[in-house]
Formats: sequence, C-alpha cells, structure tokens
Amino acid sequence: MSNIAFLGTGLLGAAFAEAAAGRGDTVTAWNRSPDKVLALRQFGVIAAATPAQAVRGAARIHLILKDDAVVDEVLAAAHAGLAPDAVIIDHTTTLPALTAARAARLAAQGVKYLHCPVFMGPAAARTAKGSMMVAGPQALFDSVKADLARMTARLEYFGERTDLAAVKKLFGNAMIIGISALMADVLTMAQASEVSGEEAVKLFGLIDLNSTIAIRGANMAKGNFAPTFELTMARKDVRLMLETAGDRPMAVLPLVAQRMDQLIAAGHGAQDASVLGIDAVRQRPL
Repeated sequence: MSNIAFLGTGLLGAAFAEAAAGRGDTVTAWNRSPDKVLALRQFGVIAAATPAQAVRGAARIHLILKDDAVVDEVLAAAHAGLAPDAVIIDHTTTLPALTAARAARLAAQGVKYLHCPVFMGPAAARTAKGSMMVAGPQALFDSVKADLARMTARLEYFGERTDLAAVKKLFGNAMIIGISALMADVLTMAQASEVSGEEAVKLFGLIDLNSTIAIRGANMAKGNFAPTFELTMARKDVRLMLETAGDRPMAVLPLVAQRMDQLIAAGHGAQDASVLGIDAVRQRPL
C-alpha cells in the first residue's frame, strides 16, 4: 500500500481520501478549513496542519483545489515537505495556458507533475467510477498508472502535451453546463405548457443524443453543413419554443435565436442548423 496525501478535501477531495484509506493506503490530508479534514478521521485519514506537513513522506500528492491561484499557493506551501521522488497528481480544473506554464516551471525545479482532471462526483470517487484524464510525461504516467487506475473506471492518457487534459476537461464541462442550460429552457417550456418536469425529461429517452452528438459533431468539425435540418426551419422551431415560454426567463435559446438570425442574414439559411459552428471551423488568419 502507498503513503499518499490529499491537499483539498472539499466534496470530491474528501471522497478520494476516504476511498484511498478504504483501499488500505496511508492517507494524510490537509484543507484550509480544518473541520473538513477532521471529519475524515473516522475513515483513518490523518489530519495535517499545513500542506508541507501533509506531503512529508508521501509518494503521491493529489491536489483537488479551487483554481490555478490556489494550486500555485498550495504547491508553494507544500514544497518544503516534498520528497525528491514524490509525484504530484493535480485533479484541479485549471486554465490550459497556466497548466502548461506550471508543468514547465515544476519540471525545471525537478518536481514530478501530472495534470489529471476527472469527470466524476463524490459518489463516483468513493466507488472508483467515472473517468480520469492524464497529460504529462509518458514515463511518469507509466510509474503511477496502476495507482490511478484504482481510482477510476476509465483512465485516459492524452500524451505529453501538458495542457491537453485541461483543454479536454473544459470541453466536457462545456457540454455538461450547456446541457443543463438547455434542460432549464425545456423545463421552462414544460411549466408554460402545464407539463410536469418529470414528464418532459422522459422524452429524452426517445432521442439518441449520443448518436446526434457523434454524427452532427463530426460533420461540424469537418465543416460539412449539408442540410438535413435547414437553419431556417430550425429557427422557426426556436421561435415556437420562445413563444411557448412566453415572458418566462430562458437560459440559452434567446441567444441561439440571435445567432441564427445573424447567419440567415449572411446567407446560410439553406444550410444545416449545425452551421451555427461555422466560425469554429473557419481557418483563422495567421
């Protein structure tokens, strides 16, 4: 079993620490709010007063923090306690440019660092479900691959480009947030139509959304906007949606309507509704 540390024990970090202790690892944890660490003592997690104390003697240090600024602050505070061969596993969702700069800075200092953001909530972290992405040196990944695999159902290594997992984490979160916003608009229409939210949500069992994303997304990425659902017809449908909602606030669809109007005015009305992504695939001038 391993001697590991967790810096940051919010909902996700606490779940990771609990699961690691349950697997038999020796786990030390630190959090800015001491009560959150002390609550983990029932699972055998050792509470540390400082980041440097938490990482002393640890082979792996897992970061689950708020943002880039906090990651840099906590790493600076932990540095004095780092063992020479310790590997830092950063699960924080961070800005790709700052992630790459951080990885380069730490490498120059001789610190071993992998960026490993996840798609999982606390329940998945406790039961090793969900997905974990990894970016960083191949040899370093190989050295901890088996340990990381114990934390997740799916482990994806994206190579040595150190910011690539950070980029793809933002892709995934954009979809999650976007779907949530569209669901809010659907529920608004349901409310206006005197249909229960539960009944509205059941409708999506009739739609193969995975196939829609795969096929339409692939065409969009290629710049293929051959029509199967013309933009003008899609715009008509969005008008009907907005009229159904009436004066209730909408999260996304009014902005979609505005963008559709711009594209129709620019002559794209006969193309597929996926032409909404045309600027994303146009070549940008150098």
